[in-house]
Amino acid sequence: MGKKEKVTESNPEMLDENQTATEEPQEEGSKKKKSAKKASKTDQLEQKLEETEAQLSEVKDKYIRLLAEFENFKRRNMKERLELMSTAAQDTMSVILPVLDDFDRAKKNAESDNSNESFSEGVTLVYNKIYSALSQKGLKPMDSNGVDFDPEYHEAITEIPAPTEEMKGKVIDTIEKGYFLKDKIIRYAKVVVGK
Repeated sequence: MGKKEKVTESNPEMLDENQTATEEPQEEGSKKKKSAKKASKTDQLEQKLEETEAQLSEVKDKYIRLLAEFENFKRRNMKERLELMSTAAQDTMSVILPVLDDFDRAKKNAESDNSNESFSEGVTLVYNKIYSALSQKGLKPMDSNGVDFDPEYHEAITEIPAPTEEMKGKVIDTIEKGYFLKDKIIRYAKVVVGK
């Protein structure tokens, strides 16, 4: 202690120079260390920011794809529901078709010239009412007589010689009517084709 006091008292400039000389290199070293630490922290933060942005971009992409997939699912589900609703009565209609066939045969038989049976007015009203009610639900009979045979609509029962040249390959007679339910075939027409 005594020497330091003497040095300070005798030559105060010397102490200041020594102090500043030793302090400056320490400050420069610590500044470099601090700036290196700041630079490494900045690099780390920039790297984390880039990683976070990449993750955010990936999550956004997944979200957009998931949203599009969900919209497609909703559209597909709605389309399936509408289709199901439009053809929900198909089973019921298929069960009623043989009854309609019987009505058609009875009417055809009553309208023939050599028939003893008559198709009463009440039965005619019921017949018309059934057909109109079913047509409101989307049931349409297929017109087959005289049209070209099409295997997508017709089921050929047999082939017979055509009465005229223009009837070749066409439907000559319909054994059982075909029916559409809202433009979807629920029963193919059973027909006789001219050859």
